[in-house]
Amino acid sequence: MTISVCMIVKNEERVLARCLDSLKGLYEELIIVDTGSTDRTKEIASHYTDKIYDFVWVNDFSAARNYAFSLATMDYIYSADADEVLDDKNRVLFKQLKDNLLPEIEIVQMKYGNQLSFGTVYNFDEEYRPKLFKRLRNFVWIEPVHEQVRLDPVVFDSDIVITHMPESNHSGRDFAVFERAIIKDGDLSDRLWDMYARELYLAGSDEDFIKAESYFERKAASGISPELHQTLCLILTHCARIKNDVHRFLKYSVKIVTGDGCSEICMEMGLYYEGMGDLEEAAIWYYNAAFETAPILKATSGNVDPLRHLIDINEKNGNSEMAEMYRDELQKYMR
Repeated sequence: MTISVCMIVKNEERVLARCLDSLKGLYEELIIVDTGSTDRTKEIASHYTDKIYDFVWVNDFSAARNYAFSLATMDYIYSADADEVLDDKNRVLFKQLKDNLLPEIEIVQMKYGNQLSFGTVYNFDEEYRPKLFKRLRNFVWIEPVHEQVRLDPVVFDSDIVITHMPESNHSGRDFAVFERAIIKDGDLSDRLWDMYARELYLAGSDEDFIKAESYFERKAASGISPELHQTLCLILTHCARIKNDVHRFLKYSVKIVTGDGCSEICMEMGLYYEGMGDLEEAAIWYYNAAFETAPILKATSGNVDPLRHLIDINEKNGNSEMAEMYRDELQKYMR
């Protein structure tokens, strides 16, 4: 089978050649869609392909990727980003996949690695993502009786690991896209606002939270499911804490604490009491974050973050034995 590599790029002169060198010999067609580079990105791309196209940026990554996909002509499309790299081992695995892929497979998932180096949304260093797509889909009938057309794609989980090697954190760019989408459409899809919340919690600054506050307040009042409501209350609790708004902090935090709770809300309570100078009460909440609850947005809220605070509090209180115990516990989670 043949492969079209489709990429959208902007100002990627520092990493583009590294990515394309790692893909050499694995594809028949390379399509580069530039969304407004002002550096040498297109010049570098021209050393690898003559299929370079301009796309006016409309604050929509899907629109740009759809345009790139529309230009592909091979059997399968591989969606690559400029900050990705295939090492020698995984180049071999990719070639083996290319030579042996069954034609009925429509999507190949590959492991996305090194995510925590600049993590903004994901809590795991490695996870499956769909990366290789059959360009044209054949609809087939299934079942010997009461037949129907198969709608679910045939997906294969490969052993290929793509190393994510960004130059910097992209959260600022993402937050700007979220904000423009809300202004334009008035809302985000359930999936996207949940991603917005996760990205805020993993990478957002105080300013990012304050900018998002009014949107999440509207969502919290819209009558959504209890699971999603917990996420919204957590974001609003964080906003209230950084604004030192005690009334609103209690209003939203209590909604979570009186339910099943989560590590993040325990961290918020710990940070609140530590900020008030009540280290004894803060330590209780950090302990609950680390040992009595589970995280829902940020994995380190259930281990690394509270343990570091427990170490610090016990050292301040002269309890070196307890500090050392928590330090030993912390080592279990350090890479």
